Amino acid sequence: MKTPNHIAIIIDGNGRWAKKRGLPRTVGHNLGLKRIREIIDESVLLGVRILTVFAFSTENWNRPQKEIEALFSYFGCFLDDYKKDMAGKDIKFNVIGRRDRIDKKIINKIEKIEQETKLNKSFILNVALDYGGRWDIVEGAKKIVEDFGKQMISKDDIDENLFSKYIFLSGIPDPDLLIRTSGEQRLSNFLIWNLAYSELYFTPTLWPDFNKNCLREAIAEYSKRNRRFGEVHE
Repeated sequence: MKTPNHIAIIIDGNGRWAKKRGLPRTVGHNLGLKRIREIIDESVLLGVRILTVFAFSTENWNRPQKEIEALFSYFGCFLDDYKKDMAGKDIKFNVIGRRDRIDKKIINKIEKIEQETKLNKSFILNVALDYGGRWDIVEGAKKIVEDFGKQMISKDDIDENLFSKYIFLSGIPDPDLLIRTSGEQRLSNFLIWNLAYSELYFTPTLWPDFNKNCLREAIAEYSKRNRRFGEVHE
């Protein structure tokens, strides 16, 4: 089975999973965060080197305030519970996205773990938090304009390779495989630049039910595909 180097996941369906069972949506979010740990462990076992999960988008601020507060509370607990595992398993932890709208206590936890794991090399876990693909590109464009104004780059320097250095996953290979759970079949403003040639896999399984066997099925499907990157392969 051909294993992707980098998997990106849009974790979707937590609320619907809970609603189907007559439970508060927050229960689904809590279980969804716990499911991430299983998927990380299985990814490591299968030889995946990078996992990027879409946990909270720039648009998710439109959800009810209590749900948002609960989600970030659960995320804080996830960080507290999993930080020792990340250190012990040589996992490098990164958060991509805006940091100015998130509670300072959460940001402090994030930055502490990022600092403690920055030299880890076996596996990279990226969490997209208050992230939007269009925002990422706009921020990159602003940085390019700033460097151009400082005469650090010229107009002729600007190409795809240069631009990729100004977005949040700079220096990290693009995802080979994107997985989206819950039956939705769209990118929802996730890693728009990075997913240009990624293989897409959509499953009706709601995220709290997406276990290690589901991950293996997604990778098995990926391994059947012929990635041509615009070339002609006879």
